[in-house]
Amino acid sequence: MPPRHLDAILAQRESGRTPSWSADLSVAEMDRNGIATAICSLVQPGVWLGGVESSRALARECNEYGARMVADHPGRFGLFAAIPLPDVDGSLREIEYALDGLGADGIGLMTSVEEKYLGDPAFVPVYEELDRRRALVYVHPTQPTCCKGLVPGVTVSTIEYATDTTRTIASLIFSGTVAKFPNIRFIFSHGGGTVPFLLGRFERLATEKKDPWLKDGAAPLLRTFHYEIAQANHPGALDALLRLAPVSNVLFGSDYPFRPASEAVAGLAAYAFTDDQRRAIDRDNAERLVPKLKG
Repeated sequence: MPPRHLDAILAQRESGRTPSWSADLSVAEMDRNGIATAICSLVQPGVWLGGVESSRALARECNEYGARMVADHPGRFGLFAAIPLPDVDGSLREIEYALDGLGADGIGLMTSVEEKYLGDPAFVPVYEELDRRRALVYVHPTQPTCCKGLVPGVTVSTIEYATDTTRTIASLIFSGTVAKFPNIRFIFSHGGGTVPFLLGRFERLATEKKDPWLKDGAAPLLRTFHYEIAQANHPGALDALLRLAPVSNVLFGSDYPFRPASEAVAGLAAYAFTDDQRRAIDRDNAERLVPKLKG
């Protein structure tokens, strides 16, 4: 949460639930929990706050802030850069600047923006560029336009964040985006939302649609994704995720500062992983995706 980003969010809405954050607080949290490196991305709703020029400027400022943070704390941080979707031209320019100029490790996206999910055909030029670059793309949920205050007393984040991850995965799978751009390496938050539970429904729809990219069903495409385990580090979530994805595609994640890193550490420690599996999730899988972490 760079200060400029937080200011931009609060200028649009009041928020009494925004936790304190700084690079130094992150480092202290990492040290308490045995975490060497954090790859950071912007908190929801990202940088698209309603205007093309202001969103482009906010993306640039936040990405430069992130790059300075990486440089000021050698070895402790990486960066998933923000882009101003649904502004395609601005997003293409920011991809080039962030990956080539700032050395970002990948691109961070939100599950939806306004009423568009990530499989929307308007975003094809962005995916063409990300595919060409074999880019790493991290996806975090945000508050969906469709579904606010549906259940009195239940916050949007309690149900809708995981569900929005599921919606955008469905959008990417059933639009053919994943099949058409196979070089993009996707990471999804929170164990893939509710996708592991809904796998049977995804498979049935794939059979009914008979699209050429779904001839083998949805599961093979879903197994190409990587999934981090923030808030999906309890036995039920891990059981379901590991029936969908191999351990090689599972990554440590914490959701700090919204959740303590100790929650994820404890969840993984309590689960019946072998030492090799735990090391793969804690470190080896991330090093394969971001080789510079080996240093």
